[in-house]
Amino acid sequence: MIAPDLETAIARLQELVHGAGTLVPFTGAGISTECGIPDFRSPGGLWTKNRPIPFDEFMSSQEARNESWRRRFAMEEQFASAKPGRGHRALASLYRAGKVPAVITQNIDNLHQASGISPGDVIELHGNTTFALCLDCDQRYELSWVRRHMDAGNGCAPDCPACGGYIKTATISFGQSMPDAAVRRAQDLAQSCDLLVSIGSSLVVWPAAGLPLMAKRSGAKLVIINREPTDFDEIADLVVRDDIGTVLEPFVGEHSAA
Repeated sequence: MIAPDLETAIARLQELVHGAGTLVPFTGAGISTECGIPDFRSPGGLWTKNRPIPFDEFMSSQEARNESWRRRFAMEEQFASAKPGRGHRALASLYRAGKVPAVITQNIDNLHQASGISPGDVIELHGNTTFALCLDCDQRYELSWVRRHMDAGNGCAPDCPACGGYIKTATISFGQSMPDAAVRRAQDLAQSCDLLVSIGSSLVVWPAAGLPLMAKRSGAKLVIINREPTDFDEIADLVVRDDIGTVLEPFVGEHSAA
């Protein structure tokens, strides 16, 4: 069912949310655009301006590693200044109410954690861009440390002082394996929830895009909130093609499950 107007969409969404025992949000870039975080796939998105650097290229080329870090620091102001939007705050309210056990996200911006959801309950399928890891020993590095060493090294990305491995933002690049534990937990939640709400995802990146289908096949209701049509609209119980923050704002401040 495609909601005919905003009022109907919000009313039907409230019915589904309040009627569900367990709600699992699945979020994509659309929930963060009102926070100043540009998306990747839409016209004018980041991938239309720069060709993504695949993981194998990052691993094989010092210049690719340098360029990857240059791009990351070019976006630092946007990421560092971003605050949780209405959608993030709404999900945090439902989390505090005990309605949402965890959030599954394709986003890398750390805004769900900043909204008040415990980091252990934010399942990041594509990682997190607010810190870095050594790809060999898993040592964590803050971005400020990487930047200082790049500045001191004439723009050359530093290697791990502990083991000599390559240091990369804690994100998942094209060709890089998704985190097994996160994928398994996301699948378990999708298969056990009463309601999965896909928010701001184009649902084209697999295997993450399969989670709404998995939930639906396991008996859950499915809501899709996204500006553009998706391949799963036909099987959804509710499709809302309206502003995400406006749709979710009524849930901000809800601290008790209805």
